[in-house]
Amino acid sequence: MIIHSEQEMLEFAKNFAAAEPSQARVIELIGDVGAGKTTFVRGLAEGLGIKEPVTSPSFTISKTYALPTGGHFIHYDFYRLSDPGLMTEDLAENLANPENIIVVEWGESVNDILPENRTIINIKYNENGTREVIL
Repeated sequence: MIIHSEQEMLEFAKNFAAAEPSQARVIELIGDVGAGKTTFVRGLAEGLGIKEPVTSPSFTISKTYALPTGGHFIHYDFYRLSDPGLMTEDLAENLANPENIIVVEWGESVNDILPENRTIINIKYNENGTREVIL
C-alpha cells in the first residue's frame, strides 16, 4: 500500500486497529529513521481509544498507555540499545499479559523473545515523499 501523507498514515493505522484487533497484539515495525513508524503508532493508539498524546520512546526506550478495555498499550524503541539488558525482561513480562498490545521498533536485539505470530509491518520512505507499507 502506498501512503501519501501523514494524515493518510494515521487513518491507515486507525483502520488497522479497528479491523485487525487480534493481529494487533504484538506488532514489529521495520523502517528507517523518519519512515513514519511513530506516526503509525499514534494512529494505532487513537484507533484503540487512547486519548493522551503518543510520542516516540526513542530516549526513554518504552512508553506505556492504559487501554480503555484493560491492559496496556506499550511502545518500545530499541534503536539506541545494542544490548537491551533489563529491557528484555520488561518486554517479556509485558508479552506475557494477553491484555497488552505491544509495538516494537528496531526489534533485532529482542527478536528471540518476540512471538512468531506477531504482525510485521515494513514502512519504506520513497524519494517522492510517499511511504510504502507492507504487511
